[in-house]
Amino acid sequence: MHKAFFGDRERDFSLTPHLIPELEKLTGKEITAIVESTRSMGLAEMVHTVRLGLIGAGEHPKEAAELVQTYLNAHPLGELHLLALDVLTDLWVGPEESVFREATDDEKVDAERRVNRAARSAVQEAAATGDLSAAINAGAA
Repeated sequence: MHKAFFGDRERDFSLTPHLIPELEKLTGKEITAIVESTRSMGLAEMVHTVRLGLIGAGEHPKEAAELVQTYLNAHPLGELHLLALDVLTDLWVGPEESVFREATDDEKVDAERRVNRAARSAVQEAAATGDLSAAINAGAA
């Protein structure tokens, strides 16, 4: 089970094995192809992964669809991508063991600032050089 803030509060996500056929049907890819191509996931794959992760964690299917539709545009695409990656990682390798302490709020804010600075730097470099792949690759890392 993966916990993440999505929409208006922290929610549980779990892409359970019984939902894999639905994800494969919706994306037209087998689960191994989805997992192997996570760095280049399309928007539909991200949306379906997050929606099915909500359902697998107990959210009603209609509510899960409404949440994804409502909050898709409220979050940067990179956040949706990372959430989809976390959901797929939990499916593929199992949930992360709690062997590390939870980061403090200050540590979380600091980490978020570092990520945002790196992303801004990559975008500025891309603007200066015309190399958009640098910004895209930095955002996917």
